[in-house]
Amino acid sequence: MFAPDFQRSFHRRRFPYPHPRQEHSGLGRVHRRLAVWLTSRSRLQFDEPRRKLGHAHPFIAEDGCAAYLPEDYFHLRPESNISKSQRASTVRLGRFTCIPVAEALPAAADALETLSADTGVPVVTLRSLSLRELVQNTGLPEREAELTRQRDFDQVFFLAGVSDLDVQRFLAEGRNRNLQLRQHGVFWSAAIGASTQRCIRDLSMLYDRALRQHAHIVGIATEDLSPGLFPFCERTILLSNRSQDSDSADLSTNPRARRLELRAPDIWERVLEAISTRN
Repeated sequence: MFAPDFQRSFHRRRFPYPHPRQEHSGLGRVHRRLAVWLTSRSRLQFDEPRRKLGHAHPFIAEDGCAAYLPEDYFHLRPESNISKSQRASTVRLGRFTCIPVAEALPAAADALETLSADTGVPVVTLRSLSLRELVQNTGLPEREAELTRQRDFDQVFFLAGVSDLDVQRFLAEGRNRNLQLRQHGVFWSAAIGASTQRCIRDLSMLYDRALRQHAHIVGIATEDLSPGLFPFCERTILLSNRSQDSDSADLSTNPRARRLELRAPDIWERVLEAISTRN
């Protein structure tokens, strides 16, 4: 089961549905199932929330840059004795075994710097800000703000005083150079080689091997996050803010998804029921 991090943005925003820190809520029970979270946040940003929820399964961070496994999960060990010219299939990062998909920093940071210089479009990276400036720009407390720029694979930045034409030119040249530029509100992130599909595929193969049978992939997402997840899932559950009478857009963009009303008081009980049933 794969689900997006509903607080996936780099900075805080209002939570329009049951808060995940309610440890005894239905969402907590969803977490404790075989749930793999997808998030744009980093390993360090996401570690504390998942521990508070009792989540002990893998997660995919930095928008498909890598999958992170708790220690001894799948009994997978980080590789050692890898030369600089080789790329390890697993590495140790903090308390996790990491399956890297994107190129590790500073690859994306260097590519972003070169792109900015070549196009004449200035970028402001979070790593370049003082702590005070970082707090002001993210709206987060100091400790949380500091974690926003401690990344393993992608470089977070924003564009200041740049025209729409320059932004489009910047993005077009980035695509020509295979530099992935992903927008998150006022912030952007730059990555090289990130792939949610590959992260899901790698984890799915590990689950199949561990369970000795195929582990069906169920995707759970809100409408804005579903395009980045649902194409890689066998079954999908769409959490919608729309009423039953106004779901035409949901059905047109996600025709095979089972739709649940996000604001329903028993939403997470309904999610668990939907996971357990085929139709």
